[in-house]
Amino acid sequence: MKREQYTHKEEKDHQQQPPGRVGEENPIRENLQATAELHKHTERKVSTQQRAIEKATAFLGRPRFLFIILLATSLWMLINTLLAALHLPDFDPPPFLWLQGILSLGSVLMATMILITQNRQDQVTARNRHLDLQASLLIDQKVSKLIEMADEQRREQSPGKKPDPKIEAMKEPIDPHQVLSSLSQLLKEAGEEKI
Repeated sequence: MKREQYTHKEEKDHQQQPPGRVGEENPIRENLQATAELHKHTERKVSTQQRAIEKATAFLGRPRFLFIILLATSLWMLINTLLAALHLPDFDPPPFLWLQGILSLGSVLMATMILITQNRQDQVTARNRHLDLQASLLIDQKVSKLIEMADEQRREQSPGKKPDPKIEAMKEPIDPHQVLSSLSQLLKEAGEEKI
């Protein structure tokens, strides 16, 4: 029993700690911490109203909410139908105009809350895409520099060798404007071929 508990604790610790030796700098842990800090920074800027709307939207997106709406609507209709059948005063006789109004208002409010939540998610996604693009461009520049340095070393060790055209092409960092222009042109040509 003790061994099972100890193994479970070891497994839990292992899941919490990224790979790497204790006491050494760990790039994985550093990257995870940087990512967590970016997330915390973004979440600190969220207003109280935005948080409340996002909590409500999260609840609206659960299956439980669907069942609550179905149950409430069914009970409303059943109670009013039974009251009418028993010749007792009902609060919303068929065709249930009050129910229709309440459901319509609820639909408008839900759609608005979903749009508000989606707008913030779109902003976060756009920021992350920009960050990814910046990181990709920086990585491309570093890789191009490394290829250039390795090629210089190869030339120093083998002065008579001809330059490799692939290596020469890879030395140049990517120009995002040129890539976008080429991609647009290729997509345009592909679209014309389909017609």
